[in-house]
Amino acid sequence: MTKTITKKFTDLIDKATKVHSNELKATLTSFAIIFILMASYFVLRPVRDAMASDWSDSEVSFLWNLQFFISIGIVSIYGFVISKLRFKNVVPLVYSAFALSFLAFYFLTPVFTDPTLVEKSFYVWVSAFSLFHVSVFWSFMADTFNKEQSKRVFSVVAAGASLGAIVGPAIPTVFAEKLGLDNLMLIAAVGLLLVVPLVIYMYRLKSEDLHNENLTADLSEAKLKAQWWTGFKSIFTNKTLLAISAFILLYVFIGSFVYFEQKNLLADYSRADRTQILGGIDWITNTLTFLLAFFVTGRLTTKLGMAATLALVPFIIMAGMIILAFAPIIVVLLALQVTRRAGNYAVTRPAREMLFTDVSADERFKSKPVIDIVVYRGGDAVSGSIFALLSEGLGLGLAAISLVGAGIAATWGGLAVYLGKKYDGVATFITATKKEA
Repeated sequence: MTKTITKKFTDLIDKATKVHSNELKATLTSFAIIFILMASYFVLRPVRDAMASDWSDSEVSFLWNLQFFISIGIVSIYGFVISKLRFKNVVPLVYSAFALSFLAFYFLTPVFTDPTLVEKSFYVWVSAFSLFHVSVFWSFMADTFNKEQSKRVFSVVAAGASLGAIVGPAIPTVFAEKLGLDNLMLIAAVGLLLVVPLVIYMYRLKSEDLHNENLTADLSEAKLKAQWWTGFKSIFTNKTLLAISAFILLYVFIGSFVYFEQKNLLADYSRADRTQILGGIDWITNTLTFLLAFFVTGRLTTKLGMAATLALVPFIIMAGMIILAFAPIIVVLLALQVTRRAGNYAVTRPAREMLFTDVSADERFKSKPVIDIVVYRGGDAVSGSIFALLSEGLGLGLAAISLVGAGIAATWGGLAVYLGKKYDGVATFITATKKEA
């Protein structure tokens, strides 16, 4: 009887998702791993950002500059480690190290009378974790499933990431005040520790169920990341890559301005209240992103074209910044933050990634790590310093800084139109050439 029910269940899964019966355990385990990783991160993120409201703009700006150099260092160390150790040993090592580090923060924070230094270290470390937890996971997936299996399985696994990004922020939103920030750290650390035995179990399933014992991940891209400097030349010699870099820089600048304004407006709230508010923002953002990805994103580029798709969020943000200048209140800012982040994840980011198909594979693989890490984190460092200069150096208030942000958003939108038209022009040319052929 049990075998009959199990057979019917696996047949139903196969029809609905194309996941074969021998792949079901590995798929569900992978789903659980990415679900826990994303949920843990989104438990930690509001805790991290709630701390920032207790610090000045200059202090946060310094942390962002520090974060830039630490990120480059960690990327280089990671590249060295994967070149020396078997990848199957790297994955549990990475997640164990992060889990133990967050346990250390949990035990260390109450020990100090003034835990500011520990909290700032935690702030920077969570940002480092955000760079690696998903990247390492998908490399792990490439080391587990073969190419044919990945086409059927990865969409199901990716749903685990979306679900984790929705469930994770709900925990601090609902329980921050009751549990306290320290216990939220503990929850995330325990979650990451649970990932380790699941990873080890996956390697058993890789050989016993998937029969991929001879499969090894293609770490060529990871090795390129260890030599990120080789992509600089392409960025400065290829106009498309240079424009993409500028596009990302302007996006980062806008994100920094909204983040700092959010930090300052939340300063009057308690840390528990801030954590609940920020967790709520994450929950709304991730739910909207999930819905937009299903019902909107795929239609925008085909219906509106790349230029309109890329420019949509920048011009909405420009309008939001202008509204914020005349109504500098927390509700307007939080609505702007949700719109910016959901729009980026669901619309701008997918469209932006399509732009890389407009350059050669060699330029793409060498330059993309530079853009994603060095340009992005460098933009954080520079924009944080600019905001601190405007607010604390020149004494500009929220309204004036919002108008500056509106100008940056307008420039961002103009560049988006340029990149989109260039991309649409190339796509039209290729289509016409194929028809003629």
